[in-house]
Amino acid sequence: MNTENKIRAELLSLQDLEYKNFHSKLMPTVNPEAIIGIRMPILRKYAKSLAKTADADEFLKILPHKYYEENNLHSLLIEPIKDYDKAISLTDEFLPYIDNWATCDLMSPKIFARHTDELFIKINEWINSEQTYTVRYGLGMLMRYFLDEKFEENHLELASKIISDEYYINMMIAWYFATALAKQYSSAIKFIEQKKLTPWVHNKTIQKAIESFRVSPEHKAYLRTLRLNLKK
Repeated sequence: MNTENKIRAELLSLQDLEYKNFHSKLMPTVNPEAIIGIRMPILRKYAKSLAKTADADEFLKILPHKYYEENNLHSLLIEPIKDYDKAISLTDEFLPYIDNWATCDLMSPKIFARHTDELFIKINEWINSEQTYTVRYGLGMLMRYFLDEKFEENHLELASKIISDEYYINMMIAWYFATALAKQYSSAIKFIEQKKLTPWVHNKTIQKAIESFRVSPEHKAYLRTLRLNLKK
């Protein structure tokens, strides 16, 4: 049995049909037939047992995958890689095959935190991609690594200039700005006050910020006054 079939058989043995039926409803861009149904703690445990083996190395060379969980496993096998260049190379190879928000948001190699200067260059490349989930991934990395001590206000400009009709990109822009309102309020609020975001993203950002426990009641009250009336 080759590596792909061996790993697929092991994944199928972990199937939870009740979870498959539930999770399929959360993944409208994924064919339900492509979802095995494996709870994430179980998949993480399996990925940990597989990592750093010859089978893992072989599996990372196999693209595209058939199942959603195979894509998630691919993400989880990239995460612990300690060589930055290898992690970036594997990430770049994998991004074009991502077809859903969950797999996209799952992958965050730990080594990225130690190479933020190089990572920022890649983020600029990713957010200018024509591929929906590559753009979303770049925004996710900008949010994860550049809203704390590495924050600069021009990062907000980068995100605000992304104009897209893709729901999963616009949701990530809103998530990014809502998180910025929690972490870098004085800089982020200007983008809301000056209406620098598209109307839908503007209102979704406010909604997500109001729902966040990290945004103060005073800031939430002010944000409510900045909602746009989009009714014609």
